[in-house]
Amino acid sequence: MTARILIVDDVPANTSLLEAKLGAEYYQVATAQDGRAALALADEWQPDLILLDVMMPEMDGFETCRRLKENPRTLHIPVVMVTALSDPQERLHGLEVGADDFLTKPVDYDTLLARLKSLIRLKRLLDEWRVRGETARALGLTGESYGPPSVAGARALVVDDWDSSAQALQDILAREGILTGRASRESEALQLTAAMPFDLVVLSLSMAGEDALRLASRLRAADGTHDIPMLLIAEPEQKSRILRGFDLGANDWLLRPVDENELRARARNQIRRKFYQDRLRADLGHALEMALTDPLTGFYNQRYLMRHLGSLIAAGQPNGIAVMMIDVDHFKEINDRWGHQTGDEALRAIADTLRRRIRVFDSIARYGGEEFVVVMPGTGAQEAYIAAERLREAIVETVFSPEPGLAHPITVSIGVACSHGTPTTAERLLHLADQALYEAKRCGRNRTEESGAGRPRMPALGHHAERIAE
Repeated sequence: MTARILIVDDVPANTSLLEAKLGAEYYQVATAQDGRAALALADEWQPDLILLDVMMPEMDGFETCRRLKENPRTLHIPVVMVTALSDPQERLHGLEVGADDFLTKPVDYDTLLARLKSLIRLKRLLDEWRVRGETARALGLTGESYGPPSVAGARALVVDDWDSSAQALQDILAREGILTGRASRESEALQLTAAMPFDLVVLSLSMAGEDALRLASRLRAADGTHDIPMLLIAEPEQKSRILRGFDLGANDWLLRPVDENELRARARNQIRRKFYQDRLRADLGHALEMALTDPLTGFYNQRYLMRHLGSLIAAGQPNGIAVMMIDVDHFKEINDRWGHQTGDEALRAIADTLRRRIRVFDSIARYGGEEFVVVMPGTGAQEAYIAAERLREAIVETVFSPEPGLAHPITVSIGVACSHGTPTTAERLLHLADQALYEAKRCGRNRTEESGAGRPRMPALGHHAERIAE
């Protein structure tokens, strides 16, 4: 895995050593000797990760990290702070200003490389979602970005077969407002994660009789749990298992004895990152929905219709596919007399009527203006004609009042076309339905016509406004 790494240290010997080690692993490396230079280079170069020394003149690593996380252009870049200090309060300070990890000099390079791979892998995933989210926001399809969310109410699963250890971990997380569940065996953990969503898994590597790494692997492989962050709890002598856990997709780790404040800070960081990823995914889903639906009626739009109809045809439907092309009769009169806002209200009323009367496996789209299309898979000509007549009659019964005390009748003309199970295309089927619709309009409106069929034509109703009986 190659990536761009920014090393920030005021001691040239330290930067040279790290640069050589990382260069040997084919990482692209840039260096900065103070905090201000690091801020400027991070903003311009956009590295995938920053290795940040704590003890620097003028602006120390803590302040540099805080400013990186305050800048919208750099807040998403993982920061690993490196220092000769081993005071737990210093580690906690680093995590609270936004650092993703905190390593002590002399740096263990196996641990460093494992951390880098894990953080860069996650950063690449978040970058993809972030870019999509920014594109959606630029198109006005989602809201603005948001600040760090609270973790209160988040769910964490503690997996540990040692009762007192599990309870201690649960108590610490509860003080952060995190709701916890507990599993003492792999089978319990899999059952719980299948039954409810979790935002964090805290996994002990010291479980007796079971291999915790096998559980980590199964959680990463399952569709419902592969995005849940995993925080490993390990003994100091379990370094090789920690590194193996990172290979399997673990996100973070802590050594026993567990420092309460560090556990709270690391859990908070991991849960916030998951919330951020969930938000980006939700924004993208909302953007896709808006891109494929008509905002006025909530129906699919023409872009979705063409792809959906084409997919149904390609999949093959033994009984054929029926398409209805529906057009509102004399719609221009409504717009001209009462304005476009009233016209929109009429379209919404028609859409509500159509929505309530189609089958759950049918699809409906606003084709444009006052036209709608209903796609009915597995439907023959006779069944489609009957369904179209039911829709037409339901529209006739729709009460539309453009102004108090006034009822304006609404009718539609419908053209029906069927594939009859023979090869066709979406464009051809819609063209045939459109021709049938044109015939329904030519023959007086408020009627259903089939493509290539000689159905008896229904008499058209009047279109004059009638006063509601007082």
